[in-house]
Amino acid sequence: MENPDCQGQLLTTLKSLKSLKAVPRMSDSLAEAEVQSPPFNIEASINPAWAGVLSLAMGVFGLVTAEFLPASLLTPIAQDLGVTNGAAGQTVTATAVIGTFAGILMPVLTRNFDRRLVMWSLTSLLIASSLLAAFATNLTMLLGARLLLGIGIGGFWSMMAAMAMRLVPEHLLPRALSIVFTGVSVATVSAAPVGAYLGDLLGWRAVFGIAAGIGVATLLVQMLSLPSLPPQTKPNLRTLVDLLKRPSIRLVLATILISISGHFAGFTYVRPFLEQVPALKIEMISLVLLAYGVGGFFGNLVGGAITAKSPQLSVITGSFLIAITAFVLTAFGASPWLAAIGVAFWGFAFGAIPVGVQTWIVQAAPDQPEGASGLIVAAFQIAIASGAVLGGLLVDSLGPTGVIGYCGIATLLGAALVLAFNRKPAAA
Repeated sequence: MENPDCQGQLLTTLKSLKSLKAVPRMSDSLAEAEVQSPPFNIEASINPAWAGVLSLAMGVFGLVTAEFLPASLLTPIAQDLGVTNGAAGQTVTATAVIGTFAGILMPVLTRNFDRRLVMWSLTSLLIASSLLAAFATNLTMLLGARLLLGIGIGGFWSMMAAMAMRLVPEHLLPRALSIVFTGVSVATVSAAPVGAYLGDLLGWRAVFGIAAGIGVATLLVQMLSLPSLPPQTKPNLRTLVDLLKRPSIRLVLATILISISGHFAGFTYVRPFLEQVPALKIEMISLVLLAYGVGGFFGNLVGGAITAKSPQLSVITGSFLIAITAFVLTAFGASPWLAAIGVAFWGFAFGAIPVGVQTWIVQAAPDQPEGASGLIVAAFQIAIASGAVLGGLLVDSLGPTGVIGYCGIATLLGAALVLAFNRKPAAA
């Protein structure tokens, strides 16, 4: 039996969404555009698919864990494959480059397929990538493995929010997204320190084997829990072009390109920094990376509270705090304790940024969740790739201190950009 009161309440909510305006102070063209309600599933108001939401959280945990592993295993990977740290760091670049195109094109190329089947395929890429990385005998094989991972990551992030909209009713969507982002937080806390520890104990190849096992478990849960989700919209490249005409969309994408590229230029080479500047042992490096992850977890919580008032303020705060931390590490990073505290605070500062930009872009394009998600994935991956490339050049030429200094400059510019073009962050 259907619940008419529940359906009526949901339909009323959906109608009210049509009146939403995304960042009205900055979006004159958006104010003139018709904003359609997002594709929430009415049946989900009766039976929310929480098991499916949990499977998405497991998926993002596996993907983010695999994405972060090179940062904690960079030195042994480089030594085993006979390449420099800068060259090994391009495994991050490979993932990001292909993730850029996957984020943009995945909703378009799979628009006629059941979203459940698409998600299963993306998780299968995580498994294949991790296994190929575990058996890589040279840098080329490892780069190929990371390309597969990039397709999985880009595709997942472009689909995740739109899938969550169909698994739960609109009023439960924030809770569903918070569950999914818990997977990010747990991966952030555990991937780098556990990867560094297990890499030292078992070898870096075994760590990628464990990542493949996580992917297998995730795929099984997804196959048991995700309901059939036939496509509801037919996104195309014209949709993306139309979204880019909105000033608020352009601003959030530009901010990501500057701040996130700076962050990843530094974070990709944080292990060489900790090894060479404060000269920490591997056990201490694992603890410092754990502190970074814990800091990121609490940064997500604080960022969520700030984002409830203003997504832009969350991005400004996180970027500015990363800049201050990077400058402190550049000047005083030789102190082991100061380096450890600084990296932990770095994690806290960064934790506030993703939740801010995700909410910001959803507010700017509630009518095109898959298209907007694809653009933000592309911006993130371009930022990660450019940061890793420039960071590799800087770490090989100026050393790890130079790349941390660049991180501070870039994130400070990112915060300044939002302040300059959105002088009232609360008016999101």
